[in-house]
Amino acid sequence: MFSIEEFIIAVFCCVDDLLVEITEVYPVIRRGFAPSLSASEVMTMEIVAEYLGIDAEKDIWKYFHRHWLGWFPALKSRSAFIRQAANFWQYKQLVQQKLAAKLGAFECEIHLIDGLPMPLCSFNRAPRCRSFRAEADYGFCAAKKQTYYGFHGHLIVSVTGVISGFTLTRANGSEREALWDLVSRIRGELIGDKGYLSQFLAEELAQVGIILRTPLRSNMSQSSNQACIHLQQRFRRLIETVIGQLVERFNIEKIRARDMWHLTSRINRKILAHTLCFWLNRHNCDPLQFDELVTQY
Repeated sequence: MFSIEEFIIAVFCCVDDLLVEITEVYPVIRRGFAPSLSASEVMTMEIVAEYLGIDAEKDIWKYFHRHWLGWFPALKSRSAFIRQAANFWQYKQLVQQKLAAKLGAFECEIHLIDGLPMPLCSFNRAPRCRSFRAEADYGFCAAKKQTYYGFHGHLIVSVTGVISGFTLTRANGSEREALWDLVSRIRGELIGDKGYLSQFLAEELAQVGIILRTPLRSNMSQSSNQACIHLQQRFRRLIETVIGQLVERFNIEKIRARDMWHLTSRINRKILAHTLCFWLNRHNCDPLQFDELVTQY
C-alpha cells in the first residue's frame, strides 16, 4: 500500500494532527532549551522503526541517522534522542487513545480481555537480577507451563481488533484487579478467559454497564447455547491475533529497560504503533494484516 517514504509521511501527518489537538489541552512543558526534534518527529521515528522490527532505542537512532538524516536533520546525539523519546511516554498514550476513539473502539458493544507474560530474565538469573526489584515478581505462564520472573501485561481489544487499553502488573498480579484499570471507557459485553471467572466480579461489572462473559469450568453447568459458545471462541481468536502481533512484530514481551520511565515509554510506543498501523490499514478488508502495509523497505 505504502512505499517506505509514503509510510513515514503518513505516520508523521497522523501523529502531528493528533498532537495538535492534544497539546491544546495538555501542553508540552519544557525547561531550559527547546529540543531540536519535535514530538511528532520523535514519535514518527519510533513508530516507523517498530513496524520495521527495529526494537532498541539505540538501533532506532542508528537507523534514522544512517538512512534518513536528510528527512530528520535535527537528529543529534543518541542519548538526547533516547531521553526525549522517554519524556513523551504520556503523549504516546494520549495519541493512541485518541486514535482508538476515532476508530470507534470505545463505542463497540463487545470487547475482549487477555494477558501476556513479560519475563524480565530467565528463571535461573532471577535471584541475581537487580532491575525492577520493587516492581517485578514471580509468576506462572499457563500457556508455556513455566514459572518466570517479571511482569504480566493486561490487554483489552474491541471486537474490531483495536487496542482499547493496556496495563502492567507484577507477574503474580491479579487479573481481576487489573481489569478495573481498563474498563472505564467501555460498555457492553466483555469476553475473557477462565482467569476472570467470578460471580462477584460479574455483579460489580454489571453495575457499570458491563456484562462479563467467561468459559465455565468442567464441573459447572453451561447455560449458554452452543452458538454463543462458538461465537465467543471466535472472538477469543481475535485477541490472540493481536497479542501475537504485539509479541512477534513489536516485541512487547522483551523488557529492554532498567526503570519504569523507559519501560512505560517503550510499551506505549508499541501499543501506539499497532493502533496507527490499524488506522493506516483501516480500508483493507482485514485491517490487522500489516505485512503488506508497506510494499518496499
